[in-house]
Amino acid sequence: MPRRGLTPAAVAVTLLADDAMRPCFVLTRRAARLRTHSRQWALPGGRLDEGESAEQAAVRELAEEVGLEVGSDRVLGLLDDYATRSGYVITPVVIWAPRDAALKANPCEVSEVHRVPIAELEHPDVPQVRRIPESVRPVISIPLMGTSIHAPTAAILYQLREVAVWGRNTRVDHFEQPVFAWS
Repeated sequence: MPRRGLTPAAVAVTLLADDAMRPCFVLTRRAARLRTHSRQWALPGGRLDEGESAEQAAVRELAEEVGLEVGSDRVLGLLDDYATRSGYVITPVVIWAPRDAALKANPCEVSEVHRVPIAELEHPDVPQVRRIPESVRPVISIPLMGTSIHAPTAAILYQLREVAVWGRNTRVDHFEQPVFAWS
């Protein structure tokens, strides 16, 4: 259910195998020419169209951003909504993709698309949590691919690990985003 005053959005937390048959998730880097949040690491997603459910939006955005078309029968469930400082409430939709799924970045929206092994979320330094003077909430990030992935993506991936891998009832809406992501 959308939070008052925030624009509903959805992301596809897409689970699939890589060439070595390791369980992975899809991670993208947003195109440099985008108006907002350019070059940030993200899960495929965007705002909901009129009359669209979070599940429908995630499936649509997955096809638009990385060329992966799946049916609604591939939706496994939802993680917790995450309200952003930039005015969205994101619903993470967990999707199981076919083993042989091909991924192709749409250059209008995505500069890179990666299959990241879920095992990367098991490193002892995941998550990284720090305090900032601008907020009482702790900022969460995850070291991946030689960089830091920040909330909201980091919060969603952390919850994916906790819930799907470890079976822990872990909430993430108390985690903050870094200041650069607030607008």
